[in-house]
Amino acid sequence: MGKIIGRTVLIVGASSGIGAEVARQLAPGGNRLVVVARRARELATVAEAVRAAGGTCLDIAADALDPQAAAKVVESAVEAFGSVDIALLNAGQGPDMSMEDVSTDDVSRIMALNYDVVVNYLIPLIDQMKRQPAGGLIAQTNSLAGLMGIPRQGPYSAAKAAARTLIDAARVELAPKGIRFTTIHPGFVATDRVGTDGLPKPFQISQEQAARRVIRALQKEPANCFFPWPTATLVRALRILPAQLSALVLRALASR
Repeated sequence: MGKIIGRTVLIVGASSGIGAEVARQLAPGGNRLVVVARRARELATVAEAVRAAGGTCLDIAADALDPQAAAKVVESAVEAFGSVDIALLNAGQGPDMSMEDVSTDDVSRIMALNYDVVVNYLIPLIDQMKRQPAGGLIAQTNSLAGLMGIPRQGPYSAAKAAARTLIDAARVELAPKGIRFTTIHPGFVATDRVGTDGLPKPFQISQEQAARRVIRALQKEPANCFFPWPTATLVRALRILPAQLSALVLRALASR
């Protein structure tokens, strides 16, 4: 795709963290940003920053857990700007959650916050983009934790793995329609939400660094993007090690 200039970009989960920073960094390119989150006040602040930097911005307060609200967001973006060229599905949460103490409700909630929110936007976006002559790009902020079961992140890992698998299937099926998919797998990112969750965070990067990597992925459109490289390399190594050895390493990392 090249540099992102003059495009309509929908960012779900844009009131803070990576989503907000991506919106701010894309603003100077004359892009039309549609920023979405539940928190209207914080979202309005992001929208003001985008406009101040030269971008056009539509901010919509909506709950990603509501499929009708998600469909309405896509509809509103098209009404305002004519199309959705790029969608970044960035909503999700990954709290510290021990399998020793977890409840069925806890698991269901994490699945909803990390899988259902993807589905609720994925379906209306596909419906819209298959009608667009140029198709479109749907990117999802997944996690390196979605590649394997991470201790104290089991439900989160499971939900991210489910989203990754669904998008893998969509990538193959919808390529003839011009709809492209990129799954973005960050490691630990220093956002406000994860600052006090108690989890060890090896090789943590700033949200500004993460946003730059996300934008690079939106430009290059790889099937999968993994960062930062030390964490990505560690996860890849753990996936090919014998299960018993991998478990020992994970247990040691989780106990730090």
